[in-house]
Amino acid sequence: MRQEEAAHLASSSLLVVALLLLGAPTTCSARAAAATAVANNATTTTRSSASSASMPQEHHKAAALIVFGDSIVDPGNNNGINTIIKADFPPYGHDFLNHRPTGRFCNGRIPTDFIASRLGLKEYLPPYLSAQPLEKHDLITGVSFASGGTGFDPLTPRLASVISLPDQLSMFHEYLGKVRAAAGEAKAAEILSRGVFAICAGSDDVANTYFTMRARSNYDHASYARLLVEHAASFVEDLIRAGARRVAFIGIPPIGCVPSQRTMSGGIDRGCSSGHNEVAVAYNSGMVRELAALRAKHPGTLLVFMDIYGFLYDMMMHPRSYGFTESTRGCCGTGLLEVSVLCNGVTSSVCHPVGDYLFWDSYHPTEKAYKILADFVFDNYVKLII
Repeated sequence: MRQEEAAHLASSSLLVVALLLLGAPTTCSARAAAATAVANNATTTTRSSASSASMPQEHHKAAALIVFGDSIVDPGNNNGINTIIKADFPPYGHDFLNHRPTGRFCNGRIPTDFIASRLGLKEYLPPYLSAQPLEKHDLITGVSFASGGTGFDPLTPRLASVISLPDQLSMFHEYLGKVRAAAGEAKAAEILSRGVFAICAGSDDVANTYFTMRARSNYDHASYARLLVEHAASFVEDLIRAGARRVAFIGIPPIGCVPSQRTMSGGIDRGCSSGHNEVAVAYNSGMVRELAALRAKHPGTLLVFMDIYGFLYDMMMHPRSYGFTESTRGCCGTGLLEVSVLCNGVTSSVCHPVGDYLFWDSYHPTEKAYKILADFVFDNYVKLII
């Protein structure tokens, strides 16, 4: 029955059309241990994983947390823009404070909430485009400019009608003006010098623009990875030129192993899509080289590559080792294709217990999975730049 259900959904024209409109977020959640060679080159220093420390132990390690990227780190910036890629309705927010959907593509908190907490800044990192005016404390301790469905390929945000990375950087300049007005030039300078700047994007480029939409059909896997590397490296340099001095760059995870890509490209057995993963690995390797060059060019900048590929792949392949029983389907609906508007309170049931599932919908991990990943990332990578 499960295979018949998968075949039926995969062939459903309604769902495929919806998917083409949606874009494809992915688990850029936190940062993994070694995808072998890539991880070995990512940074010369590693830290052993540890359970989350209390806020006082991490207090004042960074002035703020500033985030750019896609749905993995979007706490609700898409809520007020004209796009179909949203998560501000049930069952999203199923396990959030007061069971409230906020625009986070998750049942609860997302990686940047956990990182902000570990830094001792606050429990929830707000969207810059908050429906309510940000209070001074929220403003000066950091925000997210991320927009679900975006990517480094300039085509990606246009296809999804979301906020591009260059536009997110423009919003950051606007944000600095607000900080100066609210707290003075010294506070803005402190955010630039002591804030942690995180960048998480690229999965939508691979899963949506390249494989689903076939919008770059004249590129093979290697050349498309190079295109992404070129645009991503350019964004990092623009951020450094804007004044950022502590930058954490998150690599692409094994996108071919998330539930939706298994359904669409993994055959009748719903295995991992090797093509998706091949582009991800090539991109990650290219970014390790580019970031090394940027470190040499900007010696005053702390720049770390956060490799999530190997750690997340291990979670997917050995879910029971991390406290999960299901890693090939999402918790929402059938778990095969539902994401964003396809994961809704009208047509989609919610699994029980949610904690058994690695993925909340067909692209995004659950809060439980994000917590594991965020702790790994903080202890192995974020600590290198604070």
